[in-house]
Amino acid sequence: MVSSSGGYGTLEELLEVITWAQLGIHDKPVGLLNVDGYYNSLLSFVDKAVEEGFISPNARHIIVSAPTAIELVKKMEEYVPCHERVASKLSWENEQLNNSETYDILR
Repeated sequence: MVSSSGGYGTLEELLEVITWAQLGIHDKPVGLLNVDGYYNSLLSFVDKAVEEGFISPNARHIIVSAPTAIELVKKMEEYVPCHERVASKLSWENEQLNNSETYDILR
């Protein structure tokens, strides 16, 4: 089995962190360093999902991309969350703490 950076695992982790922002678990942007347009197809897919109503325009705003690190850092520093939270960060943190305590008890 061969594993590579940028494969299915990377995409899964990327989408998970975007989802966490959408749910309100964090308020940070998710940055994509889009060197040589590597993520153009993914960004087009997300834009199509917005167009079709599967992703809200405000949630689309979570993803910040740029072709250079300097541009990406600048965009991330200027980021202001504008998406609607689904869950509060505090309730998610409490749930994680409770799950951790339950896991410890079961071990």
